[in-house]
Amino acid sequence: MSRPAWTAGRAYACALRLAVVGAINSFTASEVVQHLLGRKGAARIALIPPEVLQALNTGRIPTVNLNEFLALDLGVLTRCVARDIGLDPQSERLQDTLAMLSAFPPVKRHAHVARALYDLAAPRADRDAVAHALASHPSDVARCWAAQWISFSSLPLAQKLASAWRFAADPHFGVRELAWMAVRDEIAGDVDEAVRLLQPWATHPDANIRRFASEATRPRGVWCAQIETLKREPWRGLPLLEPLRADDSRYVQNSVANWLNDAAKTQPEWVVDVCTRWGRGRPAPATQYILKRAQRSLAS
Repeated sequence: MSRPAWTAGRAYACALRLAVVGAINSFTASEVVQHLLGRKGAARIALIPPEVLQALNTGRIPTVNLNEFLALDLGVLTRCVARDIGLDPQSERLQDTLAMLSAFPPVKRHAHVARALYDLAAPRADRDAVAHALASHPSDVARCWAAQWISFSSLPLAQKLASAWRFAADPHFGVRELAWMAVRDEIAGDVDEAVRLLQPWATHPDANIRRFASEATRPRGVWCAQIETLKREPWRGLPLLEPLRADDSRYVQNSVANWLNDAAKTQPEWVVDVCTRWGRGRPAPATQYILKRAQRSLAS
């Protein structure tokens, strides 16, 4: 065999071997990810296994508890996600944001990262594809950033709610929380329109969607601005609560009870009236549970 032919043959063999090794590594990596997806979260940050932390920081798996969320290396994760969705991980805009993150509380840091990614994607012709890649990312934190993009846009409430739907139905609890927070300001600005738009959500087969209708309109809520209109006039939210009064999902029941408990702090008589009406006859066990939790502040 001539030297050129021998060299070409060796090159082909090397390429084939690399391809096989790459396929094996890819298969192994996939198996590892599948194995990690079934894990239970560590009780302390120090107990998180290194392979879990690496998979979290590279965005290959979602977090399963607060400890994992707090253990994230946000700089590493941000750059990995940016690369995954087609943005420059070394861009000046992103580097400036990451450099200042330590000055903010942990939760606020994520809002700044989300904004930086949004600003990088905004002028691009393929921004919709970038947004879809972020919203579909394996990392729950990346999907949270995508949900926050809704709050940065100037879309009207109806379109913001349409954009929030996929996040409201997300399998991860953290993404679902960011979904309603992303439209909270617009809901507070036009309560009657929000209630009208959310009424079909309150009767949807998906419990996560039903819960969004209640949680997004809570008069006080958690980690969010209060809705002054509903603190003064909680009855304006009743069209969303009535369909949920005997909901079979505990997730929804807790939200409805918390909604009424919020209202009881400013309009206790109205809450008592609602609970009295819902409690007449032989209410369903779900309703009984809601009524007990809804009046816990009144009883204290």
